[in-house]
Amino acid sequence: MTEDTLLEAIDKMEKAIEHTQNQFASVRTGRANAALVDQLMISYYGANVPLQQLASFQVPEARQLVIKPHDRSTLGAIEKAIRDSDLGVSPNNDGVVIRLNLPPLTAERRKEYVKVVKNMAEDGRVAVRNIRRDARKDLEASEKLKDISADELERAEKELEKITHDHVDAIDKAVGRKEQELLEV
Repeated sequence: MTEDTLLEAIDKMEKAIEHTQNQFASVRTGRANAALVDQLMISYYGANVPLQQLASFQVPEARQLVIKPHDRSTLGAIEKAIRDSDLGVSPNNDGVVIRLNLPPLTAERRKEYVKVVKNMAEDGRVAVRNIRRDARKDLEASEKLKDISADELERAEKELEKITHDHVDAIDKAVGRKEQELLEV
């Protein structure tokens, strides 16, 4: 019983870390990256669709991203969505592809991005702690129902605490790497 609860908590914590790292990828560094725009929602025949489903991406140069829609009729919608987003980049539409030329980041903008990344990391830590809280509630409920003993509960809680600490450390290391990447000139 306790192992199932702990394994479920580990699985959920891994997913929380993965989600946090995916969010980090959407924060712009000095290099072009498809993750900057692939989750951008595009209005396509009345439905909002992620850009990654409507186009392919190429990075011909370090500061240029080329977006090639599968359907040329979506060029205008993609261009509008990029212009309306908070990327701070002007799309260049040549009728076939959209080119995004990413300007170099200023020191001030880099520091803003570091703050954004730290907030994302804190959200990830909170998610991991919420998973710990839910797992602890499940363990305590099992003990009340006499499915596990008080000793087993204590052992499981110690293990849960160690698992939580390891996952929070993983988020801290990831945010450290992203911060270093952002501040690199």
